[in-house]
Amino acid sequence: MVDGALMGVRILDFSRVLAGPYCTMMLGDLGAQVIKVENPAGGDDTRQWGPPWLNGQAAYYLSLNRNKRSVTLNLKHPKAQTIAKQLIATADVMIENLKAGTMKQYGLDYETLCREYPRIVYCSITGYGQTGPDRDRPGYDVIIQGEGGLMSTTGPVEGPPYKVGIAVVDVTAGLYASQAILAALLCRERTGRGQYIDIALLDAQVAWLLNVAQNYLVSGQPSMRCGNANPNIVPYQVFETADGYIVVAVGNDGQYQRMCEVADRPDLWADERFQTNASRVTRRDELVPQWQAVFRTRPTAVWVEALNAHNIPAGPINDIPDVLRHPQVIARQMVQTVEHPKVGTIPMLGPVPKLSETPTRIYQAPPMLGEHTDAILQDELHYTKEEIAALRREGAIGRNAT
Repeated sequence: MVDGALMGVRILDFSRVLAGPYCTMMLGDLGAQVIKVENPAGGDDTRQWGPPWLNGQAAYYLSLNRNKRSVTLNLKHPKAQTIAKQLIATADVMIENLKAGTMKQYGLDYETLCREYPRIVYCSITGYGQTGPDRDRPGYDVIIQGEGGLMSTTGPVEGPPYKVGIAVVDVTAGLYASQAILAALLCRERTGRGQYIDIALLDAQVAWLLNVAQNYLVSGQPSMRCGNANPNIVPYQVFETADGYIVVAVGNDGQYQRMCEVADRPDLWADERFQTNASRVTRRDELVPQWQAVFRTRPTAVWVEALNAHNIPAGPINDIPDVLRHPQVIARQMVQTVEHPKVGTIPMLGPVPKLSETPTRIYQAPPMLGEHTDAILQDELHYTKEEIAALRREGAIGRNAT
C-alpha cells in the first residue's frame, strides 16, 4: 500500500476563496503535495471570513485548505516572480483563479510558462472563462446561480427565486477542475506534454442544468419553479407530516403502487389516472394535495420506517447537527479531526472517495499564512537564511506565520 493515489504529484496553487482551493484540497486528500501560494497582505480572502472562528482561524478557511502548505509571495515583486518560476519548475500542476489576464502581468501565464516547462498542467478557473464577451467580468457564485439559470428553478412556485444555501457553483467548478487535471496528467503519461485547462463557473452551472435544460431543448417550454417537487416525477418532493417533514422519491410506478399500500390508500393506485408517472405529472395539482393530507396523519419517523421497509425511498429533513451525528455519516468517517500546531484539535469534514489500496486521509491541518515559506525556500529551493531574510526585508515574501 502506498501513501496516496497521487503520491509524487506536486501542485502549485495560486487560487483563493472556494473553487480553486476546493479542487486542490481534494487532490491533496488523494495524496498530492499542494503548495498554497498566498499574498503576504492577508493571504486567502477566506482567512477573514468569520465569525465563526476557532482560536483566530475562520471556519470558512478551515473548510477548504487541509492537506496543504502555505508560502507567501508578493507576485508584484520581480524576485517573488523568480521564486514562483523556481517552484513551477518542480511542479506537475499549476492552478489559479485570478481575473483573466492577471497572471500574464507577472509572466506566469500558460503561454509564457509552457515554452520552458512543457510538462506543466495549467488550470485557470474564472467566472466566465478565457474567451467570449464576458471573459473580463469577475465571477461570484451567487451571481452565476442567478445568471446561469439555477435560481429560476429554485424556490416556491409562487414567490421569489432562491439561491442554494451552499456555494454549489464554486463547488462543482472545483470538481470539474479536479477531473480535468487528472485527465491531463493521464494524457501527459502518453504524450509527455502538459496542457491548458480553462474552467468557467458559468459553464459548470449550465452543464448541470441537465434534465431541466434538456426539457426546454426538447419542448421549447421554459421550466417553472416547482418548490421542493420535481418537474418530471410525481410524487418526488417534500411533504409535511404529523410532526415535521419528510422527503419522498418515488422513481417508478412499482414504488408508487407500494406506497399506496403502505399508506392504506389503494384508491390512489386503483384510479387509472395515477397509474403511470406521465399521468401523475399531468395531474400533479390534483394528486399531490391528496398525498399531503395522507402524510399529515403520521409522524415522520413512522413514515420513514414503513416506506423504507417496502423499498420506497424516503428520509427525514435533517438539520446540520442531525447530519453530523447521523450513524451512517459517522460510520463513513465523514467527520474527522486533525491536530493544528497552534490551534489544537480541529474537527473537519472527511474526504469523500474511499479507495481500497490508496486511502484518502487528512494528514495536514489547514496552514497558517506563510507557515511553510522558510522551510520550502530553504529545504527545496536552497535559499540561505540570509537570502530569505533579505527577501522579507524587500517585501518579496511575507513575515513568518504566527
